[in-house]
Amino acid sequence: MNWRIGFSALLAFATATFSTGTAYAVDVTHNTDYSISLAGLPIAKASFHTALNDKRYTISGTMNSAGLADIFAQTSGETSVSGVVGREQLSASEYRVKYQTGKKGRAIDVQFRDGDVVSASMKPPRKIPKNWVPVTKDDMRNVVDPLSGLIFPADTRVCPKSVPIFDGESRMDLKLSPKGTRPFKTEGFSGDVIVCGIKFVPKSGFRKGRDDVDYLRKLETMEIWFAKADAVNVYAPVYVRIPTSYGPVTIWATRFGS
Repeated sequence: MNWRIGFSALLAFATATFSTGTAYAVDVTHNTDYSISLAGLPIAKASFHTALNDKRYTISGTMNSAGLADIFAQTSGETSVSGVVGREQLSASEYRVKYQTGKKGRAIDVQFRDGDVVSASMKPPRKIPKNWVPVTKDDMRNVVDPLSGLIFPADTRVCPKSVPIFDGESRMDLKLSPKGTRPFKTEGFSGDVIVCGIKFVPKSGFRKGRDDVDYLRKLETMEIWFAKADAVNVYAPVYVRIPTSYGPVTIWATRFGS
């Protein structure tokens, strides 16, 4: 899996929490840390910080390779999103991400209005191959960014049928299905979590026939677990498992709500 797709997937799965139902007159902040492993070996760490003031929210996150991953190429990324808290969902106004692997890097900026993409830029621009599946105007309507996409108010369905995500280049659906509950414990949380199966559906913004995209599309055993943050009354990801030919990639919240 290339770094951009992998980082976007992580952002979609491993994000901080905030309230979607209450207006705050003062700043409320929340920090969440994640450990990412491949076949039990650490490969990256991520941290997310959320700030909420009245009906405005901002989320910022960083990721850095660690352990064996640095033997091949040091990798890092940072992201941020800001927008307005609505009654049923978040409405992002701007989403940004920068990532670097070795000497190669890229910066993406997306502007939203009422759930639609009004502009998307990438620097440096990608060289488009002949078998590229282009993103259409319809693909950029009624979508969410990777950071805001998997946060669910406590009184809504935690495993909806589909989450439409646009990460600045690629349009994908994450189809979630309920799989019961599991016990989970980490710093700041102990209790049952809601388990959802994940089905990755690429829509556009990728090279047709690409091995990593086809592999993710065929997977039937991905899972994501959501824990409830009582203080802010939402469910947010605390664990993700993605099988690969080298062993499972796991994302584990080492700190949640403390």
